[in-house]
Amino acid sequence: MVQATTTKGSAAGSSSAKAEGRVAAASAAGSAIEAAGLTRMYGDFYAVRDITFTIPRGQLVAFLGPNGAGKSTTMKLLTGALAPTSGRASICGIDVQKDRLHAAEKIGYLPENGPLYPDMTPRSLLEFYGRARGVPAEKLRQRVEYVVEECRLGEVIGKPISKLSKGFRQRVGMANALIHDPDVLILDEPTAGLDPNQVEHVRELLRSLARTKTIMLSTHILREVKSVAERVLFVHQGRLVHDGPVSSLGSDESAMEQKFHELTGERP
Repeated sequence: MVQATTTKGSAAGSSSAKAEGRVAAASAAGSAIEAAGLTRMYGDFYAVRDITFTIPRGQLVAFLGPNGAGKSTTMKLLTGALAPTSGRASICGIDVQKDRLHAAEKIGYLPENGPLYPDMTPRSLLEFYGRARGVPAEKLRQRVEYVVEECRLGEVIGKPISKLSKGFRQRVGMANALIHDPDVLILDEPTAGLDPNQVEHVRELLRSLARTKTIMLSTHILREVKSVAERVLFVHQGRLVHDGPVSSLGSDESAMEQKFHELTGERP
């Protein structure tokens, strides 16, 4: 978190207004995810401060930063799970705060700790969320079969979620994010808790999904950025400190580690 050095009004309001103007111009170009001056304060501390960016449709973007940098908070602001202190978030041109339900139809969200009901099975959970998100009954079975296959859940589909390993629970969360075939995926640490084979499968799945969807995924793993993303947003202490193509971080892992250190003063 970053301690506040200005009042919530003047400086934050001015920069937020400017940011909203820049994002409004980008919206006409078909942006899928927009953040305009997003700020979240807890008392006198900034968890996220004046974050502004646009992600066009069809782009796969890595949201990189050390633990505690503000990645999860930003994703909660983008999905409407958390209200901003100031600023605005839009999904496919829909203001998340003004029309959260409509925006939610466009979003597949994998939170840091997925909202999984331990007594349910993966199948019952997917069917429940599919109905809640308005998937027609005649299409729901097809969607369940698709996400179960893509997330490799066949062997545990009838087991209580409480009995599943962390890796399988993470995959259930991924399947849940996909069940309603959203246009935008916002994934918080999607490979956390997975073994190396599962990690590679998820990366392959993300590359495949990126052909038809916009994806923003958070990570603190440099090689993950290199393997799946085309653009990187780097956040540190609640601020966006770098935005560019993945190549801007360096040509190999050593160079990326050096860039990480330059931006944060920390080692990955």
